[in-house]
Amino acid sequence: MSGGLNIIKFLVLYPLSLIYRIIIALRNGMYNSGILKSKSYDFPVICIGNLSVGGTGKTPHVEYLIRLLQDDFGIAVLSRGYKRKTRGFRFVETSDDVRNVGDEPMQIKKKFPHITVAVDEKRTRGMEKLSQQDDLRVVLLDDAFQHRKVNAGLNILLSNYDRPFTKDHFLPFGTLREHPHEHRRAHIIIITKCPEKLKPIEKRIIDKELKIYPFQYLFFTSLKYGNLINIFDKNKQIPLDKINNKNTGIIGVSAIAHNKKFKNKLKELSEDVKMISFLDHHYYNKKDIERINHHVNKLETKEKIIVTTEKDAVKIRNLPHIPEDLKALFYYLPIRAIFLGDEKEEDEFKHQIIRYVKTNRRYSKLYKGQDHLRS
Repeated sequence: MSGGLNIIKFLVLYPLSLIYRIIIALRNGMYNSGILKSKSYDFPVICIGNLSVGGTGKTPHVEYLIRLLQDDFGIAVLSRGYKRKTRGFRFVETSDDVRNVGDEPMQIKKKFPHITVAVDEKRTRGMEKLSQQDDLRVVLLDDAFQHRKVNAGLNILLSNYDRPFTKDHFLPFGTLREHPHEHRRAHIIIITKCPEKLKPIEKRIIDKELKIYPFQYLFFTSLKYGNLINIFDKNKQIPLDKINNKNTGIIGVSAIAHNKKFKNKLKELSEDVKMISFLDHHYYNKKDIERINHHVNKLETKEKIIVTTEKDAVKIRNLPHIPEDLKALFYYLPIRAIFLGDEKEEDEFKHQIIRYVKTNRRYSKLYKGQDHLRS
């Protein structure tokens, strides 16, 4: 039965993927030839994006860049605000309803309230609005690699270790939004969500498979998990090494593109894990909470906790009608992007970012082979 469904999926979706591929190729060809124009800006613009739809860990890497730059430069993050209920340009405030600005922009603003976070489905309009700020030094474009109307000075391309763009297919048969060879537009490529003990030989194989250009930098990152933090009381935390593997039941709740790493981490913490998964960027409602509560009541372990992601926590935190006893069980698992390899590799990444911001050089022609980054 499964084989038959796969054949049907191939026959229906693959032709659509070919049509989509042709359309994207024509579009990129017009940008490359100058028929369609990109706009550059007189301040540093760093794009963090991917070739596929979700699942590469963009937000932890945006947060890494914020931590790197926030002490010395005025920062703004511009996002589309995917699945928000509003339209147009909007500054994100910590008091906003998450539905009006999007879950990822709200997560960033909550963690870094002192920086500017804005949303706009039209990137050029958003950039014009942000450019009017006197103290702005650098803009981080979230998930904008395929939005070529804005010419980012530095393009950082992310690719999931478990599903690299070289082994993916175009939408809707796969998850690619652009052809793999468009990775040539990137100045820095990061393979994300890697095993922490990634061997040097594996790195060399990936380097060869991706066909990294001499003028590009390749880095590898993994995810580091912090203590569980209660969604409704941040002072209430549970160290991961204090969770009793045998006596604690976990209800995992997520609405992210790929929850494999999240699920595997929960299974390390408990022998009794029940996952409740929703579509990426799902907004929770009363029925969802009732469903979660139902599964909590079915757990037979002595201790019970609900664990969700940081992105989901910003959507759950202000939901009405969550019982107090359920609030006490609701935790999120914070993550950070960490660089693999020796300190020199991470230092090299930091050096390239800071040097670009300080010198404000434009690297729009780098993919043609101009070796501006290396020095």
